[in-house]
Amino acid sequence: MNTERRRFCRAAVVALALCAAPAAAAPARYELDPAHLTIAFLVAHIGYAKTLGSFHTASGEFTFDEATGALSGVRVVVATNSVDTAHAERDKHLKSGDFLDSSKHAQMIFTAASAQRTGERTFRVAGELELLGVRKPLTLEATVNKNAPYPIGDRTMVLGVSARATLKRSEFGMSYGVDNGLVGDEVEIIIELEAHRAP
Repeated sequence: MNTERRRFCRAAVVALALCAAPAAAAPARYELDPAHLTIAFLVAHIGYAKTLGSFHTASGEFTFDEATGALSGVRVVVATNSVDTAHAERDKHLKSGDFLDSSKHAQMIFTAASAQRTGERTFRVAGELELLGVRKPLTLEATVNKNAPYPIGDRTMVLGVSARATLKRSEFGMSYGVDNGLVGDEVEIIIELEAHRAP
């Protein structure tokens, strides 16, 4: 085989390999799966123990780039009247003007434009929480547990995340029970979620 023909063959092989190579992954939009979403909180009750509660209704989305680990466009909307602490009278009180004031403030909203990668699968999501009409910074410490095709159904890509945060409710104007120590000011936020890649 002459030199020119060898060069042509090598070029053809390279071209075929490039055509066969998969395209680089692009950032993808993910939507929270309400069936696999927990937004919960812990708050001290008169110093004896912490009360666990959660919100049953929420939605949200974000963009994640698996290749670079870039996280952006985070938005989570929570219905405040969906609060549940497994105690009807307490839940009624939490929805009142002393706490969530659900009739006037039906939603609390967390947004974040970007996140800082702190480890192979960990992120610090510095965003903003809107609660009772007040906006304050809130930082989530998040861990990406898994990003893989879902083993059930259409095998869409699913991202699983655990996140934690702490806030002071008095900073949002929710001061009931703070001064007399009936209800703790510091609230621990617990988030466990699965999100499906949008088509």
